[in-house]
Amino acid sequence: MKLSTLKPAEGSVKNKKRIGRGQGSGRGGTSTRGHKGAKSRSGYSKKIGFEGGQMPLQRRVPKFGFTSPNRIEYKAINLSSIQKLIDEAKVKAIDVQTLVEHGLAGKNDVIKILGNGELKTKVDVTAHAFSASASKAIEAAGGKVTKL
Repeated sequence: MKLSTLKPAEGSVKNKKRIGRGQGSGRGGTSTRGHKGAKSRSGYSKKIGFEGGQMPLQRRVPKFGFTSPNRIEYKAINLSSIQKLIDEAKVKAIDVQTLVEHGLAGKNDVIKILGNGELKTKVDVTAHAFSASASKAIEAAGGKVTKL
């Protein structure tokens, strides 16, 4: 192999015509940008959501309401899911770690136990929050409610 025989790999070099190099090249003058308008100017970049001068969607849609930055998003788990977990996995106590292991919640979820369904088994439940009906049902079944 000699330095004089080296060539770039097949397909790596594109035979692209250079623009803006005079009228004789066939791509001079406006340099393929056409005449006038924003796209023909230097420094042009289309803004996200630009609709050609039409009022953009984010300005046409009415804005109302308020979203609290301090809202706590709970992962809701019903008593029916807990009863199903007890029946299938034979769990004695339910805590966040148990729910994560069995795929009912993610490891970073804030968990709230809701009272939908019925609890037949005595079980101690540990979670971040409980609805009134859920805590009543757990204690009625002989279990214990522990808030984190």
